[in-house]
Amino acid sequence: MTAVGQVTGPVRAVLLVGSARDGRLAPDVAGWFARVAARRDDLVLDVVDVAEHLLPASLDSDDPRAAALRPRLAGAEAYVVVVPEYNRSFPGPLKTLIDSFQSEWEAKPVGFVGYGLGAAGGVRAIEHLRQIFAEFHCVGMKDIVTFPRVLDHYDADGHFPADAQGAEAAAKLMLDQLLWWARALGEAKAVRPYGAP
Repeated sequence: MTAVGQVTGPVRAVLLVGSARDGRLAPDVAGWFARVAARRDDLVLDVVDVAEHLLPASLDSDDPRAAALRPRLAGAEAYVVVVPEYNRSFPGPLKTLIDSFQSEWEAKPVGFVGYGLGAAGGVRAIEHLRQIFAEFHCVGMKDIVTFPRVLDHYDADGHFPADAQGAEAAAKLMLDQLLWWARALGEAKAVRPYGAP
């Protein structure tokens, strides 16, 4: 019998698509990442798009929109956030979604895929997200995937990314770390539930 919290079989991860703007590039970036992740037999990905789950800032804990999303977030053993950099940070709808939950995030690993129009490639948005997820005692992955000057990563036919080999190597490194942490934290929580004395 498997202890509660212990990760056996493929790791269940939520891919959080963190932009809701019209004309956003997030579906391209997230779609690429989901295809890369789908090649692995040690990972099962559930895509949660912020644009499809717009939550009000004054969310009531019993709101049906949050209630519908809660089991998907709670059932995940790890998270990956695809995030654009807007004005040196990340989009407001993503912050609202994160703030609408608490225990669902706790003591789980988080990976990051960032992009932006400038040279920073989403790094500043990711650094802000690290601080927020740290409040939930999440473990943020050291290695990240970034697309600086994201429009340059489209080829002449509009396919993303043009340099798939380099991007896939970065994604593999991050995912390897993410799955290690998911299993390690799952094993730790199986021995002692998180928050127990």
